[in-house]
Amino acid sequence: MNQIRTIGIIMDGNRRWAKQAGLPALEGHRRGAEKFREVLGWSREAGVMTVIAYAFSTENWQRKKLEINFLFKLFRQFLKTEVEALIKDKTIFRCIGDRASLPKDLQSAITEAEARTKHLGPLTLVVAVAYGGRAEIVSVAKVFAKRYASQLDTAGESEFEKCLWTAGLPDPDLIIRTGGATRLSNFLPWQSVYSELAFTPTYWPALTEKEFTAILTEAGNHARRFGR
Repeated sequence: MNQIRTIGIIMDGNRRWAKQAGLPALEGHRRGAEKFREVLGWSREAGVMTVIAYAFSTENWQRKKLEINFLFKLFRQFLKTEVEALIKDKTIFRCIGDRASLPKDLQSAITEAEARTKHLGPLTLVVAVAYGGRAEIVSVAKVFAKRYASQLDTAGESEFEKCLWTAGLPDPDLIIRTGGATRLSNFLPWQSVYSELAFTPTYWPALTEKEFTAILTEAGNHARRFGR
């Protein structure tokens, strides 16, 4: 059995869960934020060292302003209330995505949380906000071309990886998507090439520890040979 050490999570189904429960869509997001806190605890207990959570995609900018503002409010609350818990659990906090597109106060809160936890470890929480995999690759390609301008004939994948927004982090052993869709939706296209993929119809707020543990166990039973 392979120990799952790094997971990516696509937290899908908040609004559909709320509709099914007869609740406003925003309540679905609030319950989803609560579930996120639970899953972080389950991950630690299961020996997962790095969690990369897809919180807000570049495509999500197309949603209604009220919903976007509420999602950012939840993220602000998380940064305000949970950083102390991350410090207690020796967890490094990182954020990836187009940070410049976020509200200034949220940018500042992210920077502060990263600064306060950067010396910790070995656990790491990465939140992808205003993130798109294609946007990352385009951005990284520009950095790569400048950084290795005199070595383009010899620079390869390892040099490219040093320019990724996730530089220094392990690639996901497993990516979990809740909510029923069976696609990655622009999440970590470079980093996920050898990841196990687990899709569940369960909406994110309804995910249980039993199902989460079963997904980790199933993925851990698969042998990843990396083409060998």
